Amino acid sequence: MKITFLGTGTSQGIPIIGSKHPVCLSTDPKDKRLRVSVLIAWDSYKYVIDCGPDFRYQMLRAGCDSIDGIVFTHEHADHVMGLDDIRPFYFKQGDIPIYAHKRVLKSLRKRFDYILSTKNKYPGAPAVIPHRIKNKPFKLKNLEVIPVNGLHDALQVFGFRFDDLAYLTDMKTVTDKEVEKIKGVKVLVVNALRIDSHRSHFNLEEALQFIDKVNPEIAYLTHISHLLGFHEEVERILPENVFLAYDGLEITI
Repeated sequence: MKITFLGTGTSQGIPIIGSKHPVCLSTDPKDKRLRVSVLIAWDSYKYVIDCGPDFRYQMLRAGCDSIDGIVFTHEHADHVMGLDDIRPFYFKQGDIPIYAHKRVLKSLRKRFDYILSTKNKYPGAPAVIPHRIKNKPFKLKNLEVIPVNGLHDALQVFGFRFDDLAYLTDMKTVTDKEVEKIKGVKVLVVNALRIDSHRSHFNLEEALQFIDKVNPEIAYLTHISHLLGFHEEVERILPENVFLAYDGLEITI
């Protein structure tokens, strides 16, 4: 299984428009972060988790010319607003499968009615095949995926376990019952927004505590804001099996 980090930034990305914060002015490529998303590939299959406003450029940068579907964690704009840019895949492949909680599918029908509606469809619009995710395992081709339920402030969000990979973003609260689903994975990817506490995201301390609880072989932090600090400096203070993810990073399990 190969994981490509398409984006590792928070909702505004880094740099933030107009910001003079030192991290936003950094010349280190690893401090430049698009909105959070990953591409997961195994055998001949490719799935994207979340489809934010940087989706088009992310696909071009990764050299991705086909996808088998999109899995959504939740409906916030930085995770869904690139959906229209599936058009090249649709023109080439046909309807694109998407997987999401019923609430998220309802939100997508409202925001992208011209994509999800079956009535008076505009001929240039893409089309999708919606699949509802519940908090129980489901299949993507030949792989069983295990949802991990959590809270993003008061909003339900899903993380996912793909075999020996667990991917959780926008998490603030995860019950012990849900943690049991991912204990001992080889690779854990989890959000770590900043140093200071935040009402809807793990900060760095909370993310490290969560990593200790899950006990993976290796962990990567994502959904990072400029307030976490410079990539190079933060890397120096992390435990030896924990790393900051960065845009374009590829790992193989």
